Amino acid sequence: MQQRAINVILTGVTGTALAGMMVAGVAAASDDSAPKKQFLPQQAVAAQEHKSPERLADKGALGGFTAPKATAKSEADAKADSKAQPKKAAKPVKKGPKALLSGKTTASYFWDDGSGVNGDTGAPAGGKPMQKGLFASPSWPMHTKVKVTYKGRSITGFVGDRGPGEPSHRGVMLDLDTYTFRYLLDGKKPQSKYNAGSGEGHLKGVKWEVLSWGSGAGKKGMPRPFGS
Repeated sequence: MQQRAINVILTGVTGTALAGMMVAGVAAASDDSAPKKQFLPQQAVAAQEHKSPERLADKGALGGFTAPKATAKSEADAKADSKAQPKKAAKPVKKGPKALLSGKTTASYFWDDGSGVNGDTGAPAGGKPMQKGLFASPSWPMHTKVKVTYKGRSITGFVGDRGPGEPSHRGVMLDLDTYTFRYLLDGKKPQSKYNAGSGEGHLKGVKWEVLSWGSGAGKKGMPRPFGS
């Protein structure tokens, strides 16, 4: 009996001691002085986990903020950008000089080099040798620049002689060199300097355009018959 009483007392003391130890452990766990788990900012968490803030932003990890995503430009924006691009300036079309005076006449042909062929005995009155593109006018100033056109073909020359003589009183107001005359007729070359080689002696309806007036002797304006 005495031994059993001692065991009960010891058992009670032991239980009380264990209970006290458990209470002390709970108290220690709830004590404010015990170290607490620290929570790092989400950016630091991202760095620790080797994740970029952009990826966290896509997942809504940064405080619920979602980073805007790049979107492709619309067709309207693309067209606007293309219009805004500077365009290469087109090269200006070169235009010839504007005619000061124009009209139509009947034209004949000649080649006067002072050789005496076909009765020609003197050099051109303008002081320049006979050549392709040298015309004769009964009244225009010497060295006047003239463009002649016939059947879509054109030649630009200058007044270098006087003529035709008497025919100018019948409306023939231009004498052309044989090369110009034959080219306007059919685009070919004359038989020789003195003969156009076409059987034609006149071209009716030749268009003339005065491009610039010469500084030599003569009269500006519409052509006048020789000697008038």
